[in-house]
Amino acid sequence: MSLALSEHLSSKPQLAKYSHELRNQLTLSVQPATLVQAQIALKDPQLVAMLEVRPNDDAPKKVAASVAPAGTAKANGASESSLTEGARLRTKLASTVLHQNAFALLGVSTRDDRRRIVAMAEEKSLTLDHDACHKARSDLTNPRNRLSCEIAWLPGVSPKKASQLVDGILQDPMGLREDLSLPALAHLNVLASVFESVDAAHDAEDLADFIHVFATLTEELDPDEVLRDINEDRVVAGFPEVRALDQVEAELVQRKRYYRSAIKDALNRLPPKTLVKVMTQAVDMATSGGDEHAPELIDDLVDSYEVETKDFLEKEEENVHKLIKATRDAAKSGEAGIKGYIDKLELVTRNWDSVAQPIQLSSKARGMEHEASLGLGYEIRSLAIDLFNKHDMINQSQRLMNLLQELFAEIPDITERVEQDVDALADIFHKRKQSAAQRAEWDREITYSAEIGVIFKDTLSISPSGVSWKGVSFPLDAITRVRWGGVSHSVNGIPTGTTYTIAFGDGRSDVVVELKKEQIYSTFIDKLWRAVCVRLLGQVLELVKAGRTIQFGESVLHDDGITLVKHKFFGANENVKCSWEQIQIWNADGSFCIGSTEDKKTNVALSYIHNANTHILEQVLRMAFKKPGLRRLSELLD
Repeated sequence: MSLALSEHLSSKPQLAKYSHELRNQLTLSVQPATLVQAQIALKDPQLVAMLEVRPNDDAPKKVAASVAPAGTAKANGASESSLTEGARLRTKLASTVLHQNAFALLGVSTRDDRRRIVAMAEEKSLTLDHDACHKARSDLTNPRNRLSCEIAWLPGVSPKKASQLVDGILQDPMGLREDLSLPALAHLNVLASVFESVDAAHDAEDLADFIHVFATLTEELDPDEVLRDINEDRVVAGFPEVRALDQVEAELVQRKRYYRSAIKDALNRLPPKTLVKVMTQAVDMATSGGDEHAPELIDDLVDSYEVETKDFLEKEEENVHKLIKATRDAAKSGEAGIKGYIDKLELVTRNWDSVAQPIQLSSKARGMEHEASLGLGYEIRSLAIDLFNKHDMINQSQRLMNLLQELFAEIPDITERVEQDVDALADIFHKRKQSAAQRAEWDREITYSAEIGVIFKDTLSISPSGVSWKGVSFPLDAITRVRWGGVSHSVNGIPTGTTYTIAFGDGRSDVVVELKKEQIYSTFIDKLWRAVCVRLLGQVLELVKAGRTIQFGESVLHDDGITLVKHKFFGANENVKCSWEQIQIWNADGSFCIGSTEDKKTNVALSYIHNANTHILEQVLRMAFKKPGLRRLSELLD
């Protein structure tokens, strides 16, 4: 098998393919004819003597097992220990680009003279490829060609240390990442070889940090220092010194191209989702979230990434445009009719943005606008404005605005426009006056009833006179708490439907409605929001303005902040009050979550289904976050 995997019986493209298969623990695709040639060659006494091996009668059996089709290992009883050993050795390397350098090939150092180089070339040609040894000798003894080898080697490193590094790359490549005692160029050359050990299972966050550190180190390359290190070794070795700095600078330009290629090769060995995650995190770290210029190497990687993801982004962008058109067409049927399209639009836009994120961050750091993001953002903004202006769908309009603020935060032009739109919606929301005609229209909009049940049916209804279920009625003004949400069910991973829950009541009691039909659920919630929740939202703001506090689950709402819970592993939990500048909000597992930006253990999670008025609190906080510089919630009433 070793002979079959050598350049004597396989071409360079085939060897590259075998290398990929070995590193990723794939089944080797060595053809039987190649193995037969290897077996015949091993009968040659001279070849056997040179390789210092003896023919093994069991070789055909072992070879056949090693190239067996995928899936036969388990059938043939492959031991679990052998698989574990294979996984343990995945990051070890047989050779790297650094080991192919002329210095490594001949086993000489940058301080060896011409005589030593010639002698080692003659000695190595007895066991290695004669032409390769001859070329290595020529490159190292020719001052002009020697410079390329020196730049690609370990200038400024002692011969003993260089030998240890070359051996260390094969034994523990990742262990060499923290060696801070090396000159910048030598360190980069070592790390470039370490990238060859990256495989599909590599941790995304660790690799992103590796790329960031590597790119930052490239900025420290100083041609003058490299020239000094090279000439110091040349003086010892008896070779003419390099006089022209521009020669070193030209070689460093080529070297940086190799670094970019080494990182790209490592990224291309990752699954697509992991690759996108690595690029996003690496660019985010390098640009501090798009606020600082990135190292040149990061910019080069992003440029290549943009070219390679162009087709995907264009196809997803086309899908977004189709969904926008479908939403406009369905808007006449009401908010329930477009909810499904908005859900799909959000999903596709998030998918598009996840891939475009590194490009957006890089563009922001360079002081440029990402044209594709700009165009897509304005299309979604236009839809949000039309849904409100033409169809009075403030919930879906605000949802799209929130989506834009979240996904396109790296696009300053969109962020500025959307903030203005959000403020305008909030202003309209508070200043809308209801005339007699408007009141009549409002009455019609909130009136709704539906029968729920298969055999024994009950009527759920809402109207200006109140909300009713199973003979229990609450006037609209008497309702002080609401909650709703859905839970999806499945059996053995197969979806079996969703159960929707709606609850409403006053300070003494409430009623709970459970149903299966999404259309009834969505329509009723839309009516309930207009009829009850808008009033509750205003009451929350008026109460905190008057100095009152309001309990929401484990949290307590104040005008100038909110009290959260600091969870402790030992001892009792502690209540901590945070200002609006100290909190963050998110959604998780059917809950609205509020946490401190300064302490991850300080947080609360309010269930949409089980905690009263969670939806009201969420709307208040999201409105507050959209108002720059807000210190008190009551400022929303201004």
